[in-house]
Amino acid sequence: MNQSNSVSTAPVRQAGGREGLVLMLGSSLTIMGSVMVAPILPRLGAEFGPVEPRADLLVPLAVTGPALAIALFAPLAGWLADRVGRKALLVIATLLYAVLGALPALLDSLPSIVGARLLFGCTEAAVMTCCATLIADYWQGEERLRYVNRQVVTIGLVGALFFVVGGALGEHSWRSPFLLYLLPLLLVPAMMKVLWEPPVTRRHSVEQPLADSGPSKVAVLQLVVGYLMVMGGMVLTFVVPIQAPMLLVSLGITSSTMIGMAAGLSLLATLGGSLMWPLLRRRFGVAGCNALLLGLIGLGLWLLMRAQSYDAVLVAVVIQGLGSGLLVPNVMAPVMNALTATTRGRGLGGFTSCLYIGQFVSPLVVAFVGSFAGDLRQSIQWLAFAGCIAALLWVVVGLRTRGQGQSTSIGTRQSS
Repeated sequence: MNQSNSVSTAPVRQAGGREGLVLMLGSSLTIMGSVMVAPILPRLGAEFGPVEPRADLLVPLAVTGPALAIALFAPLAGWLADRVGRKALLVIATLLYAVLGALPALLDSLPSIVGARLLFGCTEAAVMTCCATLIADYWQGEERLRYVNRQVVTIGLVGALFFVVGGALGEHSWRSPFLLYLLPLLLVPAMMKVLWEPPVTRRHSVEQPLADSGPSKVAVLQLVVGYLMVMGGMVLTFVVPIQAPMLLVSLGITSSTMIGMAAGLSLLATLGGSLMWPLLRRRFGVAGCNALLLGLIGLGLWLLMRAQSYDAVLVAVVIQGLGSGLLVPNVMAPVMNALTATTRGRGLGGFTSCLYIGQFVSPLVVAFVGSFAGDLRQSIQWLAFAGCIAALLWVVVGLRTRGQGQSTSIGTRQSS
């Protein structure tokens, strides 16, 4: 009895800046998975094209394969996070991330490189899911929202840095960028020392609730809406990085430097949207931000479809990027709030899966719509319309929510 009382009255551990820094750096590993390899695709093609008849298929899979693996493995990673613990899984996944990430530097077969990249994607899924789940476990309310936003901003900054570093190393050898994946080994000791397992996942002791364990049961509708939003939003977001280069070529712009500048400007705009999110969320609320981000993405895609010059394309990708930067933090926060403490791993694993499914199917959706619309520009136009219609629906939701809130406050004043 005394033991039980001592457990129930034990102070709940509070997370601070050290935990936040480690989780931000851990979250950034997910963007390193693709940006360091993308610049060396031409060198991979030149290396294996003459000896591998399936090189045209396998070389792109070296970049897109991990995204597919994340989409498929993330739900299982979330289940494991709830069963064996977030910290333990994160440490193991980070070690495997480093080993599998660097492995292609030692391989001489393109199929084996793709296989290693697919396994590497599974470790990415576990890292991303565990970092997001620990953020939800460690912080609540406004503090949680701040760390969600810092996570997205850190991913953007690290992605921009390693895109440049990977490209520079790739000038000397296609193997060199893969060796950078050994860097996360330096993060493992900090994970083991600084991070701690949330009490709710400790199965071999008397369970102790978190300071704020969330709702008593999962808010299913809120969760499903979040899943659909991030999947559909990623379909629209990835139109620019995948389709914009082809539109630039159709305008006679073939310089890799100019195409790369457009991609870099889009990435900076996405980062700008993430930085503006806290202010916009406080001003317009979650529903209002959903309307705003979908409207910006839709407008950007419509301008991209209409663009007839390089400058017009740059304007379009900036507007679209601002909306894309608002997407993940504004959708992830309600998903976190919809989950109970014991279902956060599985719930955020599903969120991660939907995010990467949206990325993976984006070019397939564009091609499918194009088969009816006629060409790439018309396909983008229809997707722009879809984004704007979804934005209008969220405007209605936001106005209705605000009206209900005002009615509730009036009723409270009258009853008092």
